Amino acid sequence: MTDSEKIFVAGHRGMAGSAILRKLRLSGHPEKRLVTRNREELDLTRQDEVDAFFESEKPGQVYLAAAKVGGIHANSTYPAQFIYENLMIESNVIHAAFRNGVRKLLFLGSSCIYPKYAPQPITESSLLTGPLEPTNEPYAIAKIAGILLCESYNRQYGRSRGIDYRCVMPTNLFGPGDNYHPENSHVVPGLIRRFHEAFLTGAAGVTIWGSGTPRREFLYVDDMAAACIHVMNLDAAAYASSVDTRRTHINVGSGQEVSIRQLAGMVAETVGYRGNIAFDPSRPDGTPRKLLDTTCLHRLGWRPSTTLRHGLALAYDDFVQNHAS
Repeated sequence: MTDSEKIFVAGHRGMAGSAILRKLRLSGHPEKRLVTRNREELDLTRQDEVDAFFESEKPGQVYLAAAKVGGIHANSTYPAQFIYENLMIESNVIHAAFRNGVRKLLFLGSSCIYPKYAPQPITESSLLTGPLEPTNEPYAIAKIAGILLCESYNRQYGRSRGIDYRCVMPTNLFGPGDNYHPENSHVVPGLIRRFHEAFLTGAAGVTIWGSGTPRREFLYVDDMAAACIHVMNLDAAAYASSVDTRRTHINVGSGQEVSIRQLAGMVAETVGYRGNIAFDPSRPDGTPRKLLDTTCLHRLGWRPSTTLRHGLALAYDDFVQNHAS
């Protein structure tokens, strides 16, 4: 890209988008080249607003991190919003980017795109090989559509228009900017809030949803941002030689997994809570195991640098400073 080309970070107020923006700034990109809009300034679900924005700003690169996200409870409670809003956001942004000459775009998906019982660790080729986890199926379907949008535009216009739209599939993220809502959050921020409140009140015990046996992989969000910028800036030939022509997305993960029971113990230790930790197996567990195969990303020269324990400490510091009441 040229020194004057603008970079649009869609979703810069969210956890993923704000981390990407931080990394771009740390990489030396001048502020005048970094374009952002909040929801009040630009509603990405509105095609007319998105079209007008791209026609006016003419960015050269787009990081599409904007999405409606949430945990099991939120996905189960608001399935219509999850599928509609995510489909609209990605459709509007990707098509407007194409119409306005954007040649480089990075779409952020989610590891929930893979089948519930995909062989572990999950390779990129597992996409669309089996049924999805029912609790977040609408969100997953929307993210799969985003991948296929990018792939379809590449197939039809890659050579004639010189576009290069790439996709990364991050594992479960946590860190600064996370959503700590008591009901609609993901597992790490949810546990941080619950154990923090239990610590402050001196509660004798904390009960966690599910059996505690599912295993999950977690990645500190600033590592994810570094991976996104790495993938965006890869030489086109190197990228093309490392991905399948019809499955061009790349997994982004830590390569390590822990059970929810182990994670709860680590969060409690980070917070300083020493009470009893119980589990409620009557509540849904979700997918029994979800570990991404990150061989492709490693082959392309990137690995994470933040351990889970260190990342949890950083996330808790952020919660105390910015979210605890």
